[in-house]
Amino acid sequence: MRPLRWIGASVRRKTMAVVIATTVIALLVSAAAMLFYEVRTLRETHLAELRTQAEIIGRASGPALAFKDRKAAAQDLLMLRGRPDIELAALYALDGTLFASYARAGQSGIPPRAGAPGYRLEGDSVTLFHAVTDANEDLGTVFLRSSAGLRERMQDYVAILGSVLALSLAVAWLVSVWLQRAVTGPILNVAGAARQVFERRDFSVRAEKRTEDEIGMLADTLNRMLADLEREMTERREAEGAIRAADRRKDEFLATLAHELRNPLAPIRNALYIMQAARDNPAAVAEARAIIERQLAQMVRLVDDLLDVSRITTGKLNLRKEQVDARAVAQSAIEAVEPLARARGHALRVALPPTGVTLDADPTRLAQVFLNLLNNAIKFTDPGGRIDFEVEVAAGELVARVRDSGVGIAAEMREEIFEMFAQVDRSLERSTMGLGVGLSLARRLVELHGGTISVSSAGPGKGAEFVVRIPLAGERQPAARDDRAPFARASAARPHRILLADDNLDFASSFATLLRRMGNEVRVEHDGPAALAAAGEFRPEIAFLDIGLPKLNGFDLARRLRGLSATAGSKLVAVTGWGQPSDRQLASEAGFDDYMVKPVEIERIQAILRAA
Repeated sequence: MRPLRWIGASVRRKTMAVVIATTVIALLVSAAAMLFYEVRTLRETHLAELRTQAEIIGRASGPALAFKDRKAAAQDLLMLRGRPDIELAALYALDGTLFASYARAGQSGIPPRAGAPGYRLEGDSVTLFHAVTDANEDLGTVFLRSSAGLRERMQDYVAILGSVLALSLAVAWLVSVWLQRAVTGPILNVAGAARQVFERRDFSVRAEKRTEDEIGMLADTLNRMLADLEREMTERREAEGAIRAADRRKDEFLATLAHELRNPLAPIRNALYIMQAARDNPAAVAEARAIIERQLAQMVRLVDDLLDVSRITTGKLNLRKEQVDARAVAQSAIEAVEPLARARGHALRVALPPTGVTLDADPTRLAQVFLNLLNNAIKFTDPGGRIDFEVEVAAGELVARVRDSGVGIAAEMREEIFEMFAQVDRSLERSTMGLGVGLSLARRLVELHGGTISVSSAGPGKGAEFVVRIPLAGERQPAARDDRAPFARASAARPHRILLADDNLDFASSFATLLRRMGNEVRVEHDGPAALAAAGEFRPEIAFLDIGLPKLNGFDLARRLRGLSATAGSKLVAVTGWGQPSDRQLASEAGFDDYMVKPVEIERIQAILRAA
């Protein structure tokens, strides 16, 4: 368990343990090697000295042994008193008997007889028997027992080793502290930053760069990675917020669209009931018809707004610019909103520039900008309010101001209201509704004219002011207006043979009735093959064809009709709910002469009939 616990310890502890353990092991191994070497050297040196001492005593005592002078021999042994390490000494006769002896105080154990020449180690003592010779003649034997001093030497050595070990451990501890600051400290700093990021999910944490080495590079790399992650997380949160906001606006838009479509449908249905119940009352029928016309116009405007949104988001909204009179454009917008302003009891104050102030603009789209702003002002102002519409020239720009005394705009909503499908008032109690596309369309149309639109408000309940700025036109010749469907205005159209193909039974029936009331002969079919067969025998002068016909779509039907001799010269008119420029282009390529988007206007139908 302990090794596993040590492995799981911190880097700081591991570093200290490694440094200290390495130091201790190195010192112990070195001490053991030096001790072994010291003991061996000490013994060899002491043995060599002891042999030399024995040789000296042998030479000095040779005459005493030869003449059997024990007193002289004893005197020779007394010379060993100057060697405190020699404990016992003796001289033996040639027959091995003890001849003379010396013993240091407190020492005993002199062998009674001489041993064989040689030495023996016994603990700290060295015992030596050495032959005494003279001219190659054996005279006797010298015995010496000496203390090598290994115990004292070892004690001193251990004391020195302990001191060295303590000093080395102190140095090792200082080295480990330095390593912690220089190595483990920066590593732990990086590890701590990574742990905080993991535990807190806080990507703003940064590791402190303390060194310029690889660890410093690691800290830099971690910080750059965290910065990238923080930026990505911020972008992700912003994207998620935008998605949630877009999803909320989508839901609000769908709910509002359903509300706005149901609102005109309800009075249309009521008007139909009135017309059915009051057939003999021309005034009631006329009033019901007026209701249907007003509500139908409202529905057409909603659909047109949605189509404009689609054109803007796909980049297919094109302006048909020409030099136009600013006063005339503004006046057309005023004429369109005056009935609504009167109905709500508003005081509409208008200040327009004189005639002759020209703009390089699309008159229809510019009037749509003013109309959207004025409609918003009227809708979001309580009955009996005040609406100011001022148009003036300032610093080479046309400046149009729409000011109201209505509900006002909170500061945080002044930019958001220009977003697509944005709603200032999301409560169910709001009295005015809309799709939330009018201001977005207005801003985009103004920008396409090279201008700007801004809003200011003192706050909720204090009204608002919208300001449009558009550069005035330079000097150039007025461009001829390119009407998409230039039709001659004749007093009345002659009767025609007309083929009508549409799978919507109610539309086909009502459209056929309308055409017959104009004096035309009409044949109705509800799918592509039936219309193709009817065309061969009916030989129509004009064919109104739906694009989304079953079995054979309107594009393919038009191509087939162009290949028939009976309809080679017929006028083909597309009548469809698809109104994108790409749809018009496909219709032209398929052979259609004209294009109408549902709901169709009677004036347009009459123009087509007159031109045929």
